[in-house]
Amino acid sequence: MSRQVTGGSIDKTPRYRELADTLAREVRTDYTPGELLPTEAVLAQRFGVNRHTVRRALDELVAAGMVTRHQGRGTQVVDRRLDYAVSAGSKVTQNLAELGFVSHTDCLSQGLDVPPEAIAQRFGRGPGEQLLCVDTLRHIDGAPVMLLRHWFDPTRVPGWEQRYRGGSTRALLNQHYGLQLVRRRVRIEAGSATRDDTRYLCCPLNAPLLQLSSDNVDRDGTLVEVSIGRARADRLAYHIDFDPTDEVPS
Repeated sequence: MSRQVTGGSIDKTPRYRELADTLAREVRTDYTPGELLPTEAVLAQRFGVNRHTVRRALDELVAAGMVTRHQGRGTQVVDRRLDYAVSAGSKVTQNLAELGFVSHTDCLSQGLDVPPEAIAQRFGRGPGEQLLCVDTLRHIDGAPVMLLRHWFDPTRVPGWEQRYRGGSTRALLNQHYGLQLVRRRVRIEAGSATRDDTRYLCCPLNAPLLQLSSDNVDRDGTLVEVSIGRARADRLAYHIDFDPTDEVPS
């Protein structure tokens, strides 16, 4: 067992941290993405510790982004970090499929609501005016990765709440409303997980998140949607390719 000298005394490394280091090495060398680790009971018996120690060790791996917990399924090795290309016309579901990932999107809630002032101003709405708010949760290969909040101009999507039950919002916009949206403006910033984020994304409180806000317009350049996605930074990375024909400032 490793020891650390502190102020002339010798402190033992906590057992759960030693176990976390051992499990981390095994995850890197012996497991493939998507595989399930043995149950807490099996690990406790194997290493001669109690289940609380195993649980704390697994907490360390969850915090490091190496595994995720799924109720009823167990602890799963995290897939490789997703490299998502952001462009004017990129579609999340299509991009993920091209990368070989299976994704699905759950609708968490939807209805008319008063947006934050900054979003209301982008739509040219006054105080107290409502927009259609749709909250979704995107799963990739069975693991929750991204929370999205969509703000729509309700006059452009009448009957949305009767039609949308989950899945690609872009597909519904195209099929039922004839709207093919493109991004006009994107903002990417860092954030940290709130309690609601931890509930849905299965990540520790204050875990690093990437937030991407996008103003999405129709062919005439009219704003139809503002989307705000909060994704686990240990699971997803954004990249932006620039057109080489763009003018280079002198």
